[in-house]
Amino acid sequence: MFPSLFEATKTYWRKLDELDVAYQEGKIPLQEVDTKVAELMAELAQERRTALATLMQWLTSRRDTILGLAMVVIAIYTWMLTTRLS
Repeated sequence: MFPSLFEATKTYWRKLDELDVAYQEGKIPLQEVDTKVAELMAELAQERRTALATLMQWLTSRRDTILGLAMVVIAIYTWMLTTRLS
C-alpha cells in the first residue's frame, strides 16, 4: 500500500545511467537528454509527493496512538531521570 520510494529512486538512477550511456555513445543529442532528465525528475517528484501524502495520512489516522506512546516514553524517561538523581 505504501509507495516504494526506494524502488522509485533506484529506477530513476538506472534510467539516468541509461541516458548517460546513450549520450556518451552518441545515440541521442544533448537536448533530448535534457528533456528526458526533466521528465524523470518530474516522475520522481510525483512519487515523493505520493509517499509523503500517504505518510501524512497514516500519521493523521494514528494520531491518538502516537501521542499516547509519546506520553508513555516521556513518563518513562522522566522516571529514569528522577530515580538516577536520587
